[in-house]
Amino acid sequence: MVEALVAVLVLSIGLLGVAAMQLKALQSAHMGYQRAVVSLAAIDAQERAWAGLSQSSPHACPDTTTFESAWLSHWFNGILIDAGSSLSGNNCTYSVTLDWREDRYATGESGTAFTYQFRLPEL
Repeated sequence: MVEALVAVLVLSIGLLGVAAMQLKALQSAHMGYQRAVVSLAAIDAQERAWAGLSQSSPHACPDTTTFESAWLSHWFNGILIDAGSSLSGNNCTYSVTLDWREDRYATGESGTAFTYQFRLPEL
């Protein structure tokens, strides 16, 4: 009888370990998903800059104010939770800094911002 109880105890500790690993895997998968969406948002900002370049006459690099508000409202009104994202640029060089809030962080803990830089050709 004691032998069976010890076997059940060892089995239950093992199952708790498996459950903890599954929880950590789900958290990591969600974090990867959020990083992928943030990367898409940064690439979308680049595509909007390219569209601004093609629509300007003569072809000059667009100022970030021409597409920043539309970009922010598209990505941060429902898709992502904004925690201080910005778009800046001059001389056809742009920098997209994305900060987002993740629920997995404990109080007082935060993640690093994602920074994406790109350059448009000067025509």
